[in-house]
Parts: sequence; structure tokens; C-alpha cells
Amino acid sequence: MEKPRPSVSVFFPAYNDAGTIASLVILAQMTVRQHSDDYEIIVVNDGSPDHTGELLDEMAKVNPWLKVVHHAKNRGYGGALRTGFETASKELVLYTDGDAQYDPREFALLLKAYSEEVDFVNGYKISRNDPFYRKIIGRVYHHFVKLAFGLKVRDVDCDFRLMRRSVFDKVKLNRSSGVICVELMKKVHDYKFRIAEVPVHHYHRTYGTSQFFNFPRVFRTLRDLADLWVELTITKSHLKAGA
Repeated sequence: MEKPRPSVSVFFPAYNDAGTIASLVILAQMTVRQHSDDYEIIVVNDGSPDHTGELLDEMAKVNPWLKVVHHAKNRGYGGALRTGFETASKELVLYTDGDAQYDPREFALLLKAYSEEVDFVNGYKISRNDPFYRKIIGRVYHHFVKLAFGLKVRDVDCDFRLMRRSVFDKVKLNRSSGVICVELMKKVHDYKFRIAEVPVHHYHRTYGTSQFFNFPRVFRTLRDLADLWVELTITKSHLKAGA
């Protein structure tokens, strides 16, 4: 007997991604419709000053499966992710970034890895296609975070993930910066959700610039990371709230 096809929400956080978001949305829809009869594609436009919002609104007029959520002001990467998770209404939730450094066609790999014995599928980069200095910073950050938070996943900051929506019955996210990925993985780990890992490709950015790699933002991220470490490893307030 063929197992039932799951319902799927796919979402993209987007900020100044007018040059990439349209193709990503179409590729995601073409991929997911092969695995689900009940799906939606969501884009969270995080206060983009370019024409990302106008482009998405035009696409939504002719594609009923596309839902666009606009933030009047930029809420940060974590804020955009939280809106995406809150908006998703289907059984499974897939997400990746709107800058085209990951290929939505590889959502098929995550869906294939999902089963009744898996709650969360985490992608990990086969090879990082970024400038040399970003590779170094990324590697240091990755190993530091794994050690500090006791995480055993192969890639903490690979923003290419699938999860049961029911995960968020326990996992409550509150960070607005990029450290939300650490918050997510730590809480998923601590609540003992079952994790599978899948290798995915990572591509060179062809449009726009990274919002993370500037000194003020790096400083704020380190400060947020320190606060998060105290909250999740010392006070463990999330586990107390769950209990």
C-alpha cells in the first residue's frame, strides 16, 4: 500500500532578493508538487526596500498556491523565520533562504529522507561556495557553536531544513537575529526530536550582498549568542517551561 503524500508548506525569508526570488518560488513549486497534493509556498518579505515585494504580489495574483507576507519594517533574519514558521499551515515545513545559495530542487532530497521515524531533516553543505574569509569565519563559528551548545549535527548554519510543524508545539523561538538557527537546533536537540541529515549543494551568491558580514552585525550576533548560551545551557529555561 502506497503511503499517503504529506501536506507541505515551503517558505523563503527574503530581503532585497528581487533578482532571485521569482525563480526560487517556481522551482520550489515544481519540486514540491511531485511529492504532495496539498502544498503552499510562502515568502516573507522582510521590509525589502527594493522591488521584492511588488514582484511577489504580481506573482501571487496568478498563483493561488503562493502566499506573500510583508513586514512593514525589517525584523531581522530571525524575525522573518519566525513569521514563516507561524504562517505555515501544513503537516511538513520546508525552508531555505531567498538568495539562491541553495537549490529548491533539492527539497526532494529532504522529503525522501523524511519518514515516520524522523521529525527533522537538516541539510549540511557538501562544500561552501563563499569567499575565503567567509569560509574561515563560518568554520570557526560552526565549531565554536557545536562545542558551546553541545550540538552533534554536521552543519548548524545550513539554512535548508524540513521539519514536522508539530515540532513547534514544544519549540518556541524568540530570537530576531541569525542566532535563531542555533536556538532552533539546540531546542530540537534538547527536546529529543529525531534528526536525519542530508548533504546539499551550496552555491556562490550571484545577486545582492550578505546582510551578516559587517562588523556591527557580527558584534550583535556574538552578544546575542552569549545571551542565548546562558539561557539554553545554564538556566535551561526552555526545558523548565516545557515541563
